Amino acid sequence: MDKLTLAVVSRNYFNMPAWVGQHAGLFAAEGIDLAIDHIEGIEEVNDRVRDGRAQLAYGVTEHVILDAETGGRQVIIGGNVNRLPFSLIARPGIEGIEGLRGKRIGVSSLRAGSSSLVMKMLAAHGLHYPGDYEIIPCGPILARWELLRSGGIDAGLQGAPLNHMALDQGFVSLAEPRQDFQFTSLDVDADWAAAHRNVLLRFLRGFLRAHEHFFADRDLARDVAVAESGIEPRYADRAWEEYTRAEIFPRDGEASAAGVQNLIETSALIRDLPSRARTRAEDYIDRSWLAAARASL
Repeated sequence: MDKLTLAVVSRNYFNMPAWVGQHAGLFAAEGIDLAIDHIEGIEEVNDRVRDGRAQLAYGVTEHVILDAETGGRQVIIGGNVNRLPFSLIARPGIEGIEGLRGKRIGVSSLRAGSSSLVMKMLAAHGLHYPGDYEIIPCGPILARWELLRSGGIDAGLQGAPLNHMALDQGFVSLAEPRQDFQFTSLDVDADWAAAHRNVLLRFLRGFLRAHEHFFADRDLARDVAVAESGIEPRYADRAWEEYTRAEIFPRDGEASAAGVQNLIETSALIRDLPSRARTRAEDYIDRSWLAAARASL
């Protein structure tokens, strides 16, 4: 068995394809002993690929783009969250996005992730950072959920199933963005990939089968979600229904060119990258790996 480490952000539903592949023995069937490292600091996920502590990552895609623009070697080789799965959840009593004026908005990080989305969404309603609201970097959605419940923030993006749980507990949804947007992706260091072609292709065969299993087997998805995240089965089913109906995960495992392009354009509105060398989504995606893995199934 070849050991591989996949770094992921926290224990949230974004990890379901990898969890399904692990629980169903799809990676083991390819001779891969896969360890999944659940990390709370979103910057650290892609840092671990950079320094070799992890060989692969379900990373925030904006980090891959920022890495590439500073001479890094990380590349997107597959999809993960290809379409926004979020609700903008706020405390009871806040009415509309305009009601966030002067409030504290929780984001994953100021450098990347949900901050670009929040700034763009609020700007469309006449609220601009930093004058009209405060941004609180608080980590991934589980951390935001805890701060929302404790009163540490007034609003923040929450993905399924936490958005459903929040609504059932009396919180309110101010927006439901569902457009193509490559929020997270399967990332690898290009040099490591070239030097470990055989093991990477075997991992990717398991990865492709895991996506098919997720879409085809709701019962398996429910059991895995409950075991890995501790959510109630009813919320696991609601999350599965949302993710499959909207194809938030890609059934074919591919990254979304439209999603990456939307990310680039949203990021460009917020982050000044005067030396940006690439502007096309496909400049950051290497589809040859999944193509080779699919051809060898």
